[in-house]
Amino acid sequence: MRPSPAVLAALTLLIALPYGAASHAVGEAKHPHARVQAVEPRPFGAECRTSVEGSDAVAYCHNPYPETDRMRLHVECDRWWDIDSDGVLVEAGPAMTVRLTGRCWKEIRSVWVSHQR
Repeated sequence: MRPSPAVLAALTLLIALPYGAASHAVGEAKHPHARVQAVEPRPFGAECRTSVEGSDAVAYCHNPYPETDRMRLHVECDRWWDIDSDGVLVEAGPAMTVRLTGRCWKEIRSVWVSHQR
């Protein structure tokens, strides 16, 4: 069986076209090997400064970013019988500064602030 003249014309046209035109003609993307740029994560999280004076802990946190940061102050007490505490969740909106406080009955071993989006 012989191919029809239309099929022969289409094959001849496909062979004669440059590679870029042929691949575009069959529906491939114009740049099939274009690299997709990875999206870098945006900076997040308020900057916090903590201080301990005796059995009291204070943290001042400033959020310079447009997303709201939810923060919590954690206080670890030095004595085994003293109860460690996790403060309430406080929201700091854009360009907002918040004050977080906590305490132990006696000495404080460590203080840190956790962040949530």
